[in-house]
Amino acid sequence: MDMKPIFEALEKAAAKSSAPDDGDFVKDGLLYCGKCFTPKQCRVELFGEIRTPFCLCKCAAEKRDAEEAERKRVEKMQEVQKLRRLGFPDAELSRWTFDNDDGTDEKLSTAARNYVANFAEMKKRGKGLLLFGKVGTGKTFASACIANALIDKGVPCLVTNFARLVNTIAGMYDGKQDYIDGLNRFDLLVIDDLASERDTEYMGEIVQNIIDSRYRAGLPLIVTTNLTSDELKHPQEIRKQRIYSRLFEMCVPLEVKHKDRRKEKLIADFDEMNALLGLNAADEA
Repeated sequence: MDMKPIFEALEKAAAKSSAPDDGDFVKDGLLYCGKCFTPKQCRVELFGEIRTPFCLCKCAAEKRDAEEAERKRVEKMQEVQKLRRLGFPDAELSRWTFDNDDGTDEKLSTAARNYVANFAEMKKRGKGLLLFGKVGTGKTFASACIANALIDKGVPCLVTNFARLVNTIAGMYDGKQDYIDGLNRFDLLVIDDLASERDTEYMGEIVQNIIDSRYRAGLPLIVTTNLTSDELKHPQEIRKQRIYSRLFEMCVPLEVKHKDRRKEKLIADFDEMNALLGLNAADEA
C-alpha cells in the first residue's frame, strides 16, 4: 500500500488547522511561535524528500498537557465522589477525615495513618484491623478516616455496620450468598459494631458468612467492637469462638482506651444549651 498519498493528505489537513497566529514568524524556512519562540514546524526526511510538517510549539504542548491534566483531575474527582457515595451508606461518616483528627489518641491516629500508607502491603496480605474498646473512644472515627483517605486515592471502600448487613441479608428471599460475595468488590470493607446485632444463631451464621467470604477472597477487613479483650479471646459459645478466632487471624487487634468522646460532647452541648437558655446549675437544683 502506497503511504505517501495518505501522509500528504494528513499533512495538508494539519496545515489547514495550523494557520499562523499573530506574531508568528518564519526562520530558516520554518514557522516559529511568536509567544514562546519555538518552532511550529519540523524537518523530517520521508519518502526520499525533506518535509516540514507542523508540530506543537512549546506553549501549545504545555497547553495540551495542562488540559489533559485537568481532564484527568476532573475524572478522578468524579470517580472519588462516586466511590464515596457508594462507600458510605451513612453520609455523616463520609465527612470524617484525618483533617478532623484532634490527635488526642496518638497511638490510634498513628496506626490508622500507617495503615493507609501501607495499604498495598496490607491488601496483599489480606490484613485488616480489629479495633476494640469502650463506647465513644474513637474506633468508628478512625475507621472512617482510613476509608476516606483510601477513597481519595481511588481505592473502593465500604463502611457499614453488622446490624445493617444482617438485617439486609435476613430480609432477602434468595441471593443472600451473592450479596455477601458482592461485598468483595470493595478493596477494603469496614464493619462497625460487632456484637451489636441480635444475638441469635441465625444472625451469628450471617456474621460468620460475611467474615469467611472476606477471608476466602484474601481481602482486608476492619472491624470495630465494644467487646473487651477477654470477651474476644474467651467467648463462651462455640459459634463466637469461630468468628473471633477468624478475626484475630485476619486483623491486627488494637485496643482503644481513650476517654468517652461522646460523653464529653454531650456535656459540652448541655453546658452550651444551658448558657444559651440562661440556665445554670443552681436553677436546675
